[in-house]
Parts: sequence; C-alpha cells; structure tokens
Amino acid sequence: MRVPNRAPPGPGSGGHHQVLFVLAKCVPFAIALLVLAIEFTPAHVLYTGPFLVATPALAAVTMGPAGTLAAAGLAVAVSVTTATYNQAWGSQQVYSNFLALFLVSLASVMTSRMARARSASELSQVRRIASAAQKVLLRPVPERLGPLRAASLYVAAEKGAQIGGDLYEAMETRYGIRMIVGDVRGKGLPAVRTAAAVLGAFREAVYYEDDLVDVIRHCEEAMRRDAAVPGAVDEEALVEGFVTAVVAQVPDGHVVEVVNRGHPPPLLLRDGKVQALMPSGPLPPLGLGEFIAGPPGTMDTYSFLPGDRLLLHTDGVNEARDSANAFFALPEAMEAMPDSGPRQFLDRLCQALVRHTGDRLADDVAMILADRRDEAGRPVR
Repeated sequence: MRVPNRAPPGPGSGGHHQVLFVLAKCVPFAIALLVLAIEFTPAHVLYTGPFLVATPALAAVTMGPAGTLAAAGLAVAVSVTTATYNQAWGSQQVYSNFLALFLVSLASVMTSRMARARSASELSQVRRIASAAQKVLLRPVPERLGPLRAASLYVAAEKGAQIGGDLYEAMETRYGIRMIVGDVRGKGLPAVRTAAAVLGAFREAVYYEDDLVDVIRHCEEAMRRDAAVPGAVDEEALVEGFVTAVVAQVPDGHVVEVVNRGHPPPLLLRDGKVQALMPSGPLPPLGLGEFIAGPPGTMDTYSFLPGDRLLLHTDGVNEARDSANAFFALPEAMEAMPDSGPRQFLDRLCQALVRHTGDRLADDVAMILADRRDEAGRPVR
C-alpha cells in the first residue's frame, strides 16, 4: 500500500535549501515593490523600467506558469501606477517598457510551462523506475504462508519516493515461515544499497540455515562485505552504519521464535489485547556485532495460537509524532481496530498513523502482519 499525494515535509525538515528556495521565489515581488517605492520618492529620476521587465523572467526560474503570470501582472500594475503618478503617459519610454514587459512575460510563461512539463515527464519516469525497483527489493509478501495469512506495507517518508532504508520479507521454508523487518540507519541510496544486501542474504540463508541466529548472522556478514567494497558507502555510513532488525520464525506448533537485534519488539494481538514480545536479553543492531559478549545471539520463543495476530514493524510507526510531539499509540490503535483481514487491518492502521502525524511522516514505515489460522487451515477471523 502507498499513501498518495502526501504533503511535502514541514519547514523544519527542508533545511537551508528550502529557506533559500522560498527567498528566491520572493525576489520578483520584492523587486516590484522596490520599484514602486523608488517611483513614489524623489529618487524616481532613476530609470526602473528594466527592473520590472526582469520580474517575470526571475519568477519563471522558481515558480510555475501561475506564479510567472502573477509576477507579470504585478509588474504591469506597478508600471501603470507609476506612469500615472509621474504623468508619463504619452512618452515613448513608457510604451517601450510595456512592449518589453509583454514580450518577456510571454516568453517566461512559455518557458515555465515547458520546464514544468519536462520536470513532470522526468519525475514520472523516475517513479516508474523506483516502482520497478521496489517490486524487486520489497515485493509484497504472499497472502497465504502455510498456517498464516499475511500482508505487508511500506511507506517512504520522502514525498514521491518509493523505496528507502526500511526492509521486510516473509518466506515459506522447510523450517517454517521466516520473516524479517529491518531499518537501515541513514537515508538515500546508501541506505537502499544496505537494505538490498541484508535482504539478499536473508533470502538465501533462510533455505539452508536451520538456526535463526545463523540466518541473521549471514545478514550481518553480507552488510559488512558490502561496506568493505571501496566507494560503496560514504565515510559516515562506514563508521556509524548499522541496521536494526528482527527475525521471526513460525515452525510446526503454536509458537513463534524471534531473534531481535536492536529493533522494536513484535506485537502480538490476542483476544483484543496487545503484548510486546520483548527479548530476553538486549542485542546490538547488525553492524555492531563486535559489542556482543559471549554467544552471537539468542532466540526467544513465544506462544502463537490460532486467532493470534503478529505485527512486525519499524520505528517509523511507534515513534511517529503528532503536532503536540506525542508518539503514535500503536498498541492502543491495534486494539481499537475492527475485526478484518490482514490487508484491511494494515490499511486502517496506516490511515490512523497518517491522521496522527497530520500527513507528515518523519521516517519510513515498514510492517508485516501475520494471522495464525486454525488447525484446518481456515482463517479464525
């Protein structure tokens, strides 16, 4: 599921580039007001015509056709006002200014329209490529996985993006159903590359490693091999890069086995109440395995009965904040959801998350939901 047409990030998330862009959009209107101020003072002896002629061209650089027309209209209004105030009608200079303003405005609007159309075409192509990449890297989990009904969801925080640093996968193997949800530290292409390395290792290891700890160890080794390639990642990611991840396995029997490497614990919904599957001992994220003292990890086992619902998620869900800086109450939201299938449940949960944040997600969101069916393989819900 995607959240279409989300609002752009707020002012705090754009940094200096966004501030500079907003200031650049104000320049044409500031020039028009400056001309008006000059013409209404003794400094009106200065020739201000070229400044007004330049305003539509400057607007076309940072604004679309509508903004360019607005700048041109303001320039015309200022020209009419100053010509009337200075009693300059009938002079050749005034009519030359109007002609130049008309020609520049026409060219600016046409240029702005062409640039907007070209940008839209390029953006559409990039989104098609990103969508194809998402289907390869983050393919939807099957609706049926052995004794489970499942669904997955991914929402990138960046407007228009299709993929980011969160990852998920669920596969049926001879050892049972194996799932992973992870979150790569960082953003952009380096995060996507690390996510691809971890997912590739997981998809291979789940078929031949009988120990879930060894599965996640392969993921960590793949991440280190990828980081060792010269130029593969930047210096900051090489020094401070890591991936939080949780791997779950549903074998024969009414249990779920979990290995958690610094990730938010899975949530189990049973009889309308949510329980966090906390690890018996904390472990560092992938990439920080040298800080593990003793065995490379531990696997915890929890009951997973028919009718139970298991949610694996990234911290983009439980750490999402509203305008009052309050966290999204994920357990309470799960308990309040009406009875439905996995896909409908995730859709409604995502809608509740978007409402909580005011449609301004600060981090990527990835989730896998799995329902345990009854002994005959029928959905309990």
